[in-house]
Parts: sequence; C-alpha cells; structure tokens
Amino acid sequence: MAESESQEGNHYNRGKMVENFKMDMEELLEEMEKLTVRAAWMTYDCVAIQTNPDLYNAMQHLEDVFLMCKEQMEKKWQEVLLE
Repeated sequence: MAESESQEGNHYNRGKMVENFKMDMEELLEEMEKLTVRAAWMTYDCVAIQTNPDLYNAMQHLEDVFLMCKEQMEKKWQEVLLE
C-alpha cells in the first residue's frame, strides 16, 4: 500500500516537473523571439546608418530630446506629488 502511494507521488512529481519544464521552455522561447526581433532591428539600424550618416545624428538628437523631456516630466510629476 505504501509502495502504491509512493508511486502515485512519483507520478505526480514527474507530471509537475514536465509541466514546469514546458512552461520554462515557453518562457525561454518567448525571450529568444524578443532577442531575435531586437537583433533584427539593430541590424536594420546599422544598415540604415551606414547608408545615411546623417541619420545617426538625427537619431542621437531625438534620443537627447527624449531624455530631456523625460527629465522634465519627472520633475513636474514630483512637483504634483508635493502639492
């Protein structure tokens, strides 16, 4: 009797391990898909920058302006919270 309960417990544990393995694999696959998309966009950006050097300057300017805007929004948000 104890042996049959032990076997049921082992079967349950194996089933749980398989389920956890499947979930882990799905999460890893999703992460790999995200990384693949990011790599593709980076490659696209590199090709675009090499064909048009002014594009890099424009992108850098946009990033700088975005960061300044983000900083201002954070300051305004802090002011609103203090009121």
